[in-house]
Formats: sequence, structure tokens, C-alpha cells
Amino acid sequence: MIMSAKVVEILSAEEIRRTVTRLASQIVERTRDLSDLVLLGIYSRGALLAELLARQIETLENVSVSVGALDITLYRDDLDQIGLRTPAKSDISIDLTGKTVVLVDDVIFKGRTIRAALNAIQEYGRPEVVRLAVLVDRGHRELPIHPDFIGKQLPTAKEEVVKVYLQDWDGRDGVELIGDY
Repeated sequence: MIMSAKVVEILSAEEIRRTVTRLASQIVERTRDLSDLVLLGIYSRGALLAELLARQIETLENVSVSVGALDITLYRDDLDQIGLRTPAKSDISIDLTGKTVVLVDDVIFKGRTIRAALNAIQEYGRPEVVRLAVLVDRGHRELPIHPDFIGKQLPTAKEEVVKVYLQDWDGRDGVELIGDY
């Protein structure tokens, strides 16, 4: 029996737009002082999502929010499993000490990327609080990490793949679940 990959659309471009708007609203509601807010996206699609969230917060609140991009490659504990990667350069232009930092990523799975990001943040100061925003939470955590802001809760099988597409990186917006059936 030959198995083939089945692709299921989870979020359309319009649904991603609405989800980003909802996440931005939730971040605003939970942030006392937006001037202390820093959205820190994890390369690569998390960085793009952080930019989208910042634009949406500016639209909603007429306030500009600091945005940065974080590369966590050198902080990972599973490079032997995921393969060698060329690190990008983190782009964080401000001291994070005393700030409300919202880490932004596209998909949370085992939690190892977020653990690495928490370690990497320490290079840039000591934030007042660190929160986590993800577009998709697919479960299967190996570490006790839970997002504060979730766009879509998506129960998956471990062997399935969640693929996020963003216009500025992939030429289109969408989220797909890919599995062998």
C-alpha cells in the first residue's frame, strides 16, 4: 500500500489576518504600558509575525511598538537532531531590562525553541516579564512551557507537520497540516 501526503488547510490568508488582529488585541489588553512593550520574533516566521503584530497594535492603539528578531540557533540543545543551521543575526536594538517582552513564534511543538529563546534573551537584559505568543499550538510539549497568547490550538499527531506560510517569506499566507494517510 502506497501512502501519500495529505495536505489540509488549517488557516486561510483571511483567517491569519483575523487571528493576528485578535492576538494583537489580547497583547494590548495584557500590557500595562505599551511604551515598555517589545515584540521579539524568533527567526524566521516568528520575526515576520512580530512585525505583523506591531503593525496591528499601531493600527489599534495609534502607538509604535518596539520590534526585534531573535536567532536561537546557538542556544538549542537539539542541533544534533535538527541538523546544522547557519545562524542569523539577532536584531535587538534596545536593552530589554524592565521591558514587557512578548516572544513571538509561528508554531509551538515540543517547547525547545522557546527554551532556547529564553536563554538567548538574557544576552539583552533582564525583562520585567516575558510572555509567549504563537500562531499555532500543536501540543506534544517536552518542556513545561505554555503560550500566553494562542492563535489556533491544533491537536496533531507527532508525525504530522504544521507548515506556516507568510506573504513576506513564502509569497502567500496560510497554515497547512501535512500527514501521511
